[in-house]
Amino acid sequence: MAEHNKLGELGEQRAQAYVLDKGYKIRHVNWTFGKLELDIIAEKDGWLVVIEVRTRSTDTFEHPEETITSKKIRNIVNATHEYILEFDWQGETRFDIISVIPQGQSYRIEHIEDAFMPPLN
Repeated sequence: MAEHNKLGELGEQRAQAYVLDKGYKIRHVNWTFGKLELDIIAEKDGWLVVIEVRTRSTDTFEHPEETITSKKIRNIVNATHEYILEFDWQGETRFDIISVIPQGQSYRIEHIEDAFMPPLN
């Protein structure tokens, strides 16, 4: 496995542990619809929380959440729409971003709740 894939996998594991520790119930991890994927789908306080995980070795040039393009947001929203239909979700939904950056033997985790809104189209 390529080194960046290992880092991404470790980042997702750290993000999962983080949300569990914060009281979220994880419904699915790496849920796919066609070629679209949702990293973490969780539930907390009656909300469906779709979490995009971004792991980078450093934030020197670009912070991890700054790497999410408008196309990526559209893909996340489209996949979420399909998830809501498939599982008949009736509650509110929000989109979060979790950034994971290694710092020595540990990781810095930043959780941005309600990080973006679905595009209007």
